[in-house]
Amino acid sequence: MNRYLIKLMFNINIGNGSNATQFDEQVRVIESNNLEDAFYKARAIGRREEETFLNAENQVVSWQFIDVADVYPLEEFKDGEQIYSSTRKIKDSNSFISYIRQKSMEIQAKNLTFA
Repeated sequence: MNRYLIKLMFNINIGNGSNATQFDEQVRVIESNNLEDAFYKARAIGRREEETFLNAENQVVSWQFIDVADVYPLEEFKDGEQIYSSTRKIKDSNSFISYIRQKSMEIQAKNLTFA
């Protein structure tokens, strides 16, 4: 059995479409015999996770699976080896940097002994 790193993409729509559309990118590990089987297994997972529900504001939230965006064979891991990278264009870079630093501080405060 082989392992593959796969990326699933979802489209999140909230309310009547007046809110900004959101996209959720999920990176997962799939065990499969080959890359083709991993692709179809990932696609089946994405389709199973489509859902529509009401949020706390009583708005309809719809998670729609778009498709499998990437499949990478995972072989032997080495300490510190990069397994995923994503580049984004952000208009307000200072806010984004603050957001990432805040997330890091939350991880330290909740989970790490050196915080």
